[in-house]
Amino acid sequence: MKLYYFPASTFSRRVRVALLEKDISCELIELSLPTGQHKQDWYAALNPYAKVPTLVVGDVALYESAAILTYLEATHPTPPLVPNDACGRALVDMHVRLCDAHVGRYAGAILFPKRFVPQANWDLQAMEAARKEIDRHLVIIERELGDRPYLVGDAFTLADVAYLPFLHFLALMEVSAGPRVKAWADRVLARPSAQATVPAR
Repeated sequence: MKLYYFPASTFSRRVRVALLEKDISCELIELSLPTGQHKQDWYAALNPYAKVPTLVVGDVALYESAAILTYLEATHPTPPLVPNDACGRALVDMHVRLCDAHVGRYAGAILFPKRFVPQANWDLQAMEAARKEIDRHLVIIERELGDRPYLVGDAFTLADVAYLPFLHFLALMEVSAGPRVKAWADRVLARPSAQATVPAR
């Protein structure tokens, strides 16, 4: 297996976290997004969307991070990152999808400019609109967590993996995280897999 990734990519990070949690051997190939390496023809042949990550397994290229997480769980079920029961697995899948729809979709509007663009060029209106969408979702997550340590049941799952890279940037995004979300963030970000994949910026 080969993983094409960029260290600062939130979606790349979730895959790297899963690889570490499962102790999966994988060749890591870092792409330089600032120099446009992801737009070169050879990479477009693997990933027509010219994004990261891309996991290559034999003749198959997987270039959607949630699908990659599902593949890693299916092919390396131990240690498990999903519950054994059907409802638990469905809940994990639901939360991964909701993360992408309600956090991943909007976080880039805040994180990309704050991390890589001079402040004079920020689209403040778009950033505020994105922040409000994430705030609304975090209210729901605060309720969903209840008194549990993790999002689904009492164990760390792919649902937590999906959110982990975004939880790293709660302060930078200036979103309104409740006490349960903050405690959850501290818990998952303390894991060795999270510590080993902290982006430089």
